[in-house]
Amino acid sequence: MEIPLLRYQSLALDQIQSTCSFPFTFSDRKHKLFTNTSLFSGYRFSFHRRKWRSPFDRISCSSLERGLHTRLKPKPSRTDVREDKETVLEETRVRKPSSGLCSQIEKLVLNKRYREALELFEILESQGDFELGFSTYDSLVSACIGLKSIRGVKRVFSFMISNGFELDLYMRNRVLLMHVKCGMMIDARRLFTEMPERNLVSWNTIIGGLVESGDYVEAFQLFFIMWEEFSDVGSRTFAMMIRASSGLGRIFAGRQFHSCALKMGVGEDIFVSCALIDMYSKCGSIEDAQYVFNEMPEKTTVGWNSIIAGYALHGYSDEALGMYYEMRDSGVEMDHFTFSIIIRICTRLASREHAKQAHASLVRHGFGLDIVANTALVDFYSKWGSIEDARHVFDNMPQKNVISWNALIAGYSNHGRGEEAIEVFERMLREGMIPNHVTFLAVLYACSYSGLSERGWEIFQSMSRDHKIKPRAMHYACMIELLGREGLLDEASALIRNAPFKPTPNMWAALLTACRVHENLELGKFAAEKLYGMEPEKLSNYVVLLNIYTSSGKLKEAAAVVQTLRRKGLRMLPACTWIEVKKQPHVFISGDKTNRHSKEIYQKVDHLMIEISKHGYVPGRKYLLPDVDQEERVSLYHSEKLAIAFGLINTPDWTPLQVVQSHRICGDCHNAIKLIAMVTGREIVARDASRFHHFRDGSCSCGDYW
Repeated sequence: MEIPLLRYQSLALDQIQSTCSFPFTFSDRKHKLFTNTSLFSGYRFSFHRRKWRSPFDRISCSSLERGLHTRLKPKPSRTDVREDKETVLEETRVRKPSSGLCSQIEKLVLNKRYREALELFEILESQGDFELGFSTYDSLVSACIGLKSIRGVKRVFSFMISNGFELDLYMRNRVLLMHVKCGMMIDARRLFTEMPERNLVSWNTIIGGLVESGDYVEAFQLFFIMWEEFSDVGSRTFAMMIRASSGLGRIFAGRQFHSCALKMGVGEDIFVSCALIDMYSKCGSIEDAQYVFNEMPEKTTVGWNSIIAGYALHGYSDEALGMYYEMRDSGVEMDHFTFSIIIRICTRLASREHAKQAHASLVRHGFGLDIVANTALVDFYSKWGSIEDARHVFDNMPQKNVISWNALIAGYSNHGRGEEAIEVFERMLREGMIPNHVTFLAVLYACSYSGLSERGWEIFQSMSRDHKIKPRAMHYACMIELLGREGLLDEASALIRNAPFKPTPNMWAALLTACRVHENLELGKFAAEKLYGMEPEKLSNYVVLLNIYTSSGKLKEAAAVVQTLRRKGLRMLPACTWIEVKKQPHVFISGDKTNRHSKEIYQKVDHLMIEISKHGYVPGRKYLLPDVDQEERVSLYHSEKLAIAFGLINTPDWTPLQVVQSHRICGDCHNAIKLIAMVTGREIVARDASRFHHFRDGSCSCGDYW
């Protein structure tokens, strides 16, 4: 049984007298871990140092073995290297004194003009054998790190070696950091192994690189070897190892490091505290994360961001929003990450008011042009019905990345505006942005939702042909849905059979949806059986088949599906619809009369039913909601009708209505809302579990396919 942090913190200093104990176990170097609650079995850290010449003599790094078939021999001593190189250089060439280009390189790096500095270095390199000074090499290392240029790293390091530059410990650490920051971990491991001497900076650099690259197991192994040599490690090391514990999802390991950090007096260090908050949050203990945050002597921006993100990660959106307002009131400076987190929380809460406040604060605090926060805004406005606002934010971004483009394309897709989605996609290509799998997924969904079958096939085929991106199962699901929309069910079935991988539930679900729309009972039953085998406990699979049977008049078969649901203990939940009126959310459940305005709402629904009946509306008893019980199915007072009636009563005639549903809209309500939009002259936007529906003048943006 794990001891809660509130209790074990007081025990830590009593239990750890002369050692910091880490009883962890690794089963093998292929990361097959954790047969029990420990990481390294029986390992005890003493504070007596032992020197080890090469750390990689004692551990096996799988990625190192992939890059180097045999261990490289230790580098000759510094004296031998210098004498050998000087002999060769004296026989072949005469070194030139430092050029004025060196000072220019240093000035460019000082002003963070890294690309120009490396271009100037290449000019210097081509002009001859210049002897560069220590400060110039140091600046070139900074330029390579700033650009994360692998090519630059290779050229600068090669120039160092070929010109016989003698590296001291500081410069060796800088070269090691250069390789780590540019992701060249195989070379970094080799350089670290061959270092004639190492200090704490050397160890922290290589371990930090392993953690950053996700090699958490090797980071742990190397840390234990380092502990034998440097038992007085600092807060940075503990912060890195707590991050590694978080990466492995092992709260027990993180707690051990927490205890040891307390023993060594760095438990309240800002970096350690922030790492602990992040670790406890990601490992599922938000209470411990909150305790660490409360104990921070100085609550920094990173600390606030960490705890807010922790609450958001566990679905405590209201609590996260409350922490944000506490942060604002405390006077701590907020950064673009703060606003990005809050905007994503608002996306989950469907709170346009809070999102607009966060947007205003973002601009007010000088982050109005930040790429991360603005991408979050594009995503928020797209998901909550304001695609025009999303486009406005996007167009005003001075810089855009592929995630920004994907967010806007997906927004147009969800709103059924396929032509605009394709236009943005083509503009993206023209501006030289390289699309990824998500880009194609968004644009293919746009083609599917909007019935652009010919254009969809062209884009699908261009993935591998023009962009060298192999289509995945989700891309195939889009194409199956596109074929299904056209009624080409045999072709859709053939695409599943001929896929280069085993069909996924999403592919069969797309076919089942097409069978529901086109009332193909036999093929729908076949697709449903495939889904049952893959997802036997997923309610929606049974409900779609139930829709097919009911709409086809197969009541006996429909009853059998209902019996199966009861036998499996799967209960269809009440359907809910939300509408925001005067900045306040209002929730409606089908057939519910608990609202204090229920009488007026039901009278409005009855009046609307009479009005739309004049235009041909007939209540559709054959339609089923995907997640509501039997009594609510036969009711005319579905939650979306109640919410729309409430909105019509409480808003001006010229304003559009927007409702959010927990379920896929049923066919009866879909037909009714089209006619309600026509007789009232209102635009009604409904976001259901499938997509956005824009009802206007008796039609819907989905083209009656959802």
